[in-house]
Amino acid sequence: VDVFTEVVIAPGFDADALAILTTKKNLRLLALPESFTAVEREVRQVSGGFLVQDVDRFFAPASEWTLVTGESAGPATLADLEFAWRACRAVKSNAILLAKNGASVGIGMGQVNRVDSCHLAVTRAGDRANGSVAASDAFFPFADGLQVLLDAGVSAIVQPGGSVRDDEVLAAASAAGVTMYFTNERHFFH
Repeated sequence: VDVFTEVVIAPGFDADALAILTTKKNLRLLALPESFTAVEREVRQVSGGFLVQDVDRFFAPASEWTLVTGESAGPATLADLEFAWRACRAVKSNAILLAKNGASVGIGMGQVNRVDSCHLAVTRAGDRANGSVAASDAFFPFADGLQVLLDAGVSAIVQPGGSVRDDEVLAAASAAGVTMYFTNERHFFH
């Protein structure tokens, strides 16, 4: 590990991790007590009040997803889809995250609609969008955002599903021959 870190907080540390971490100067290791329980709700201040929402801990493994278009993803593509799905949880909605080879290559977020987030993610990815996978924190309300991803060469997509226009979105994905999975759970970070 070549990254400087001042504090690492974890439920515990295995021997291999301790062997690496204890060689670092000025590093503090803090183990959480067994009685520690994570917060179930998070609070955001908004003008005139507060938004209270459940903490997003939704990480259904790919084995629980539903293949809705295209062929089943191979192991490398599935790993990228799982990475993208987990990573997009931490991105402000409307989140679109493009990933390739285990890394984010383009992120679109905080836009008023999903199609603008798709444009932003594709623009930021540039040429790396071609052959990447995409995760969307919520369903595609129309096929227009999906089309932006398809035009950029995105090969597989994971999203919650659940739009009243899922049929339109699935028809566009099927026509393009793209692999798409539904998670049946959404992120949607405010």
